Amino acid sequence: MKTGKILSFILATVCILAANSLFAQFRKIPAEVTDAFYAKYPVAKKVEWKDKLSSFVATFSLDGESHEARFTNKGIWEQTETKLEESKIPSVVNDGFSKSKYSEWEVKYASEIKLPGDSVNYKMIVAKSNVEKMNLTFNEKGKLLRDSRTL
Repeated sequence: MKTGKILSFILATVCILAANSLFAQFRKIPAEVTDAFYAKYPVAKKVEWKDKLSSFVATFSLDGESHEARFTNKGIWEQTETKLEESKIPSVVNDGFSKSKYSEWEVKYASEIKLPGDSVNYKMIVAKSNVEKMNLTFNEKGKLLRDSRTL
């Protein structure tokens, strides 16, 4: 009898979590968000939206490249991230990486992050023996701003 109650409780919990997840995915994108996006990127193609609860993320194609732009719920642009080939990482950022304690690690992914105020950061995901992975953020002068473990 007790097992039945436990299973019922687990099933009810799973249903509630699934319903919350579905609700979050189907929330309508506010007009101020889509208006701000198209004002910033009027010729964007293949636009797909993701609801991150505290913000909205648009993945889109522009000039043959894939981008990801983040906007607040009020339509304020926060950043746009663009994947970079390793050969396109600015030399000053590569220099900063080579002077960091991660210089022997392998670069797995790199991106340019445009921020408000014409500021640019660069993100690198680096790995050591495919076991440890770190997320590194550099400013446009090549200074390491932060490092954090990644899964």
